[in-house]
Order: sequence, then C-alpha cells, then structure tokens
Amino acid sequence: MKKFFTSLKDKIKKWGFEDSDDEFEEEYLELDTTSKKPVSSKVIVRPFILEDFSDIKPVLDSLREGATVCLINIRPLKDKDLVELKRAINKLKKTCDASGGDIAGFGDDYLVATPGFAEIYRTKEPENKEL
Repeated sequence: MKKFFTSLKDKIKKWGFEDSDDEFEEEYLELDTTSKKPVSSKVIVRPFILEDFSDIKPVLDSLREGATVCLINIRPLKDKDLVELKRAINKLKKTCDASGGDIAGFGDDYLVATPGFAEIYRTKEPENKEL
C-alpha cells in the first residue's frame, strides 16, 4: 500500500502538480463568530382552538418549529364530531412522537403538546391498598 502512494506521488510530481506543505499551512479561513443571528431563547406558550380538522395545521407547524408549547382547546370539535377529533389527536400524537415531543390531556376540554425539549409531568395514581 505504501508503494502505491509513493508511486502515485512521484507521478503527480512528474506532471507538475507539486504542492508544498508550507503553502497549505499559511492558508486558512477566518470565521466571524460575533455576527450570529439572534436566536430567541424564550419558549412560546400559544393557545389554539380546534373547531374543525383543518385547524390542526397551525398547531402542527408550531410544534415542528420547536419553540412552542401548544395549549389546545378541543371542546368545539368534541361537540361537533368525535371522529374528526380522534383523527386530529392521532395526527398530533404522530407529530409529537416524530419530533420527540409529548402530548397530554388535562381537564375534559384541553390538550397540551410540547416539542422535544419539554416533557409533561404526570402524577402517578395512588395505589388503593385494601386493609
């Protein structure tokens, strides 16, 4: 293997493509690290209302951006069509799973969906001990 590289190097020198190591040591690219785009470190908590299945799109877009915790009122869709509500919740679950987020319901009418950096605290039900 070593013979192959030395013969290749010799052929390159014959063709006039000699390179000097000093040439490459002096060339470098300086990066400007002070001019960064301002990145918002704040998390946005945004309310949404689901009145129709099509209302799920802005919720999904916000979750995919990754800096929004979504509070979703599902009451209007729940009163209107339970099948569409189940479709919307399944779509939300799949998006949360794909992005590493979390989703949970609280109360009868609200869902919370978070991106990958957040986790929803869940209380454990106390076990019923019979005496």
